[in-house]
Amino acid sequence: MQTMLSAVATTVTGNPFSNPAGGAYQATVVGTGAVGATVVFEVSIDGANWLTLSTVTLSGTTTATDGFVAAGGWPNVRARVSAISGTGAAVTALMA
Repeated sequence: MQTMLSAVATTVTGNPFSNPAGGAYQATVVGTGAVGATVVFEVSIDGANWLTLSTVTLSGTTTATDGFVAAGGWPNVRARVSAISGTGAAVTALMA
């Protein structure tokens, strides 16, 4: 398991990771009361031009999580928080 983003509280683009085999991706938002976030998982061959692999939209009370599995791999993969809301909201993104 690789932590792509760890408890980030703002919109942010994470660092790229190598994942040539593909695998599972998961995003979680936690906070107080109503929380929400949009996490975009992006892939690239050259590390400069990025494509959207999947967009995960999270919404819940104190926590929400969702994920997906992608077959095949890309030399570079990263997670980007494009929106986040809620008191104390923080996003963690993982891949395995």
